[in-house]
Amino acid sequence: MKKYDYVLVGSGLYAGVWANEAKKRGRNCLVVEKRDHIGGNVYCEEVEGIHVHRYGAHIFHTSDRQVWDYVNGLAEFNRYTNSPVANYRGEMYNMPFNMNTFSKMWGISTPQEAKAIIDRQRESIFGEPQNLEEQAIRLVGTDIYKKLVKGYTEKQWGRECKDLPAFIIKRLPVRFTYDNNYFNDLYQGIPVGGYNVIIDKMFEDCEIHTGTDYLENKDYYDKLGERIVYTGAIDAYFQHQFGRLEYRSLRFETEILNTDNYQGVAVVNYTDRETPYTRIIEHKHFEFGTQPKTVITREYPADWKEGMEAYYTVNDEKNQQLYQKYAELADKEKHVIFGGRLAEYKYYDMDKVIASALGRIRKYGM
Repeated sequence: MKKYDYVLVGSGLYAGVWANEAKKRGRNCLVVEKRDHIGGNVYCEEVEGIHVHRYGAHIFHTSDRQVWDYVNGLAEFNRYTNSPVANYRGEMYNMPFNMNTFSKMWGISTPQEAKAIIDRQRESIFGEPQNLEEQAIRLVGTDIYKKLVKGYTEKQWGRECKDLPAFIIKRLPVRFTYDNNYFNDLYQGIPVGGYNVIIDKMFEDCEIHTGTDYLENKDYYDKLGERIVYTGAIDAYFQHQFGRLEYRSLRFETEILNTDNYQGVAVVNYTDRETPYTRIIEHKHFEFGTQPKTVITREYPADWKEGMEAYYTVNDEKNQQLYQKYAELADKEKHVIFGGRLAEYKYYDMDKVIASALGRIRKYGM
């Protein structure tokens, strides 16, 4: 008998579900976390009485009632609705693209007028779109593309839109109603007290080793657990034997300001190419804060290099083929469960991560 039923590599939401479900079944877990805290990218820090999303804005949203009930069993959620705005050289537009956006851009007031303008502008693209630029224009027309898509996307990916594959923007949300709610999901909100409330509840009975790299101590930790739940980068697990998967990273600049309200909304996207950051987050607005000061974070996209946090997978054909090679190796690791965005090389919303972990447990047991 080994000391632990599970060794959880990483401490984000996927591992958190395993820890929580193991606790319900009387199993014990050891958590091995490379960072100096648990929680993965949903980790929050309290600054000036404000819960600061250290790794970028995280708004929980889902249409899965089971997942919504699950997270509400861990924390109470507030009524926050994601309604970001876009700043294009000082011009402010509502997101997602809706009648408020169209009215501001073209001085029109009816859905019929907006549809007519977009339809005319779409006509500049013939045949099947060959790149992201053509795909975006086909979806939303040239005006919206140039002001609200092009610069932001090129900053995010570090490449010209003409050099990006069309499938990255398979669809853009376009609404012909005056509705600024970004998500179509039935449920959304922020945990009251921040995401650490959920994370602490998930891992409350676990032994936790922070500041520890599992892969540097793999033999030791493998001997401690009956099974390993691995949520790190899949190519790193297999020592990059087929080559390295690609990611995009982010850099954050956080600042305390001596004002109670800096931008009037939690998220402002900067969609011109010249502004080096993609967005500014004002954290207090996630929880309707009334603190005398505020905390803002500027978010800068960056090329990923070894040692940096990997935030976004680069899901082009080359990387998907490489991932499949690693996935075949993972299938042969009978004592290891691979799950989460890095281990599955997939962009996951938070609810999908939780649903994936619960689904894996239901299908195969613990």
